[in-house]
Amino acid sequence: MTMVRTQIQLTEDQARALKALAARDGVSMAALVRRGVDVVLGETENAERRHRAIEAIGRFSSAHHDVARRHDAYLDEAYGSWRSS
Repeated sequence: MTMVRTQIQLTEDQARALKALAARDGVSMAALVRRGVDVVLGETENAERRHRAIEAIGRFSSAHHDVARRHDAYLDEAYGSWRSS
C-alpha cells in the first residue's frame, strides 16, 4: 500500500487529545487519523446504501401489490452489484 503524505490542521485541543490517545494505544497519530478517515468513508458508504434501500422501498411500495412476498427480489434488483463490493 502506497502512502500519500498530506498536511492537516488541528486545533490545539484536538492535537493534544490525539497525541495522548496515540501514546496510550501505542500507535502513531497518523494511524489514528487514517482510522478516522476510514470511519468517515464507511459512514458515507453506509448512508449511500441506506438511501438506495429507501429509494427501492419508495419505488415499489405503491406500484406493486406483492412486495410482502417479493421484497428480496426487489431489493436484489435495486442493489444489483452491492453484494460483490
